[in-house]
Amino acid sequence: MVTIKQIANAVGVSSATVSRVLNFDSTLSVSPQTRKAIVETAEALNYATPRNRKPVEHKLDRKIALVHFLRPEQELIDPYYVAIRLGIESRCNDLKFETVQVYHTDSVPDPTLLKAAAGVIVVGLHSQAEIDWVLRHNSTVVFADFSPESDAYDSIRSDLDLAMRKLLQALEDQGYRRMAFVGWETASTRSATGVADRRLPAYVEWMRARGRYEPELCQIGDNTEQSGYDLTRQLLETGQRPDALITGNDNMAVGAYRAIHEFNLKIPADIAVASFNDIPVAQFLNPPLTTVRLPAEEIGQTAVEMLVERLAGRSTPKCALLASRLILRSSTRQKPRSVPK
Repeated sequence: MVTIKQIANAVGVSSATVSRVLNFDSTLSVSPQTRKAIVETAEALNYATPRNRKPVEHKLDRKIALVHFLRPEQELIDPYYVAIRLGIESRCNDLKFETVQVYHTDSVPDPTLLKAAAGVIVVGLHSQAEIDWVLRHNSTVVFADFSPESDAYDSIRSDLDLAMRKLLQALEDQGYRRMAFVGWETASTRSATGVADRRLPAYVEWMRARGRYEPELCQIGDNTEQSGYDLTRQLLETGQRPDALITGNDNMAVGAYRAIHEFNLKIPADIAVASFNDIPVAQFLNPPLTTVRLPAEEIGQTAVEMLVERLAGRSTPKCALLASRLILRSSTRQKPRSVPK
């Protein structure tokens, strides 16, 4: 958005003079040439006075479309993504915006839902083709919990690479060395379609850097509770029990707990468990789960604020990272143990 100061610098007058000329102050004593230069410069720079700017609240009925990468039934059973949506809805409610939900289905969503919205918040990992489809129907877009490869768009997410390294270091400090991982692999892990989930590659890189990476300790499936159960059973059936197990999210940890108990193993005496997200159930597991809190609700709220900034005229894209927080509970040792490295 062009400012009065920029116009003043271009013409060589004060900001106060520019303001009074553009607001038709008849008491201002200024030469016709200067007045003309100010007006022409403002027009050339597409400046609009506050009284002539179209207020955000009148743009397209104050609707924001929420495009989700999950189906409705998938989102409802994932507390992390529910929290992101609730963060979006609560901030929209504060700012008097209406939200319109657009979920994945077997058919292409109705594009009029996007066209009728002031802007769009895209939640989660989407393919480039899906991103292009959204942008064709509404170019005012913020990506939440995902960053496209291009920095031409606004995005807000957690730094999952740092979060994984933070968790691995904490477990190492507690004396764990053979640390397994059960999780999933996203499209962007395999190819450069965007900056999405970094948990798996961050785990592999960290363990390899210390000469402790064992492929058999890394089991990949999907991000559900059932997958956490199945992958943990597969891992334990090999007979190569790790010191600690890291799951890609807390839902998978719930499944991992079931599998570990079926093998008559104790947590953390026989095997420690740690995870990500800090969903409400994490603190009520037996024992309570060590996890990295990812700020899901704050991601949703920040996405709305970034979108409102766009609607108000901000043109420079923002790519923001929110910090995670490690929460140590009884599923891992509470006191560091001195172990030879």
